[in-house]
Amino acid sequence: MNLPNYEKAYVPRQKLSKYLLSETHAVGKAKAKYFRSLGYTEENVDQLAKALLMIAKSEGVRQEVVSRYGTKYIIDGDIVTPIGTTARLRSIWVVESHDDRPRFVTAYPL
Repeated sequence: MNLPNYEKAYVPRQKLSKYLLSETHAVGKAKAKYFRSLGYTEENVDQLAKALLMIAKSEGVRQEVVSRYGTKYIIDGDIVTPIGTTARLRSIWVVESHDDRPRFVTAYPL
């Protein structure tokens, strides 16, 4: 199964800059260390967003979790990093009950 409405998927810029790449965020700083080791920074945050969107659009849904707020989708995929390596990630997307656009929630290494 593909991510529903994958062509509408989006990655909020602040989710990357204030969380996934933030070295001071209480939860995100561990992920930031990982993503920064792959060569991602504030200067190429758009490259990370594009890589995450590519996973959402090209890979199948691994798991679907329905809640009263909407549906969460777990999608695994590979990205080519700025330092030229390939990294396998698990990405989490949500389609909220009031919006049909899949929104990026988080990602972490597998």
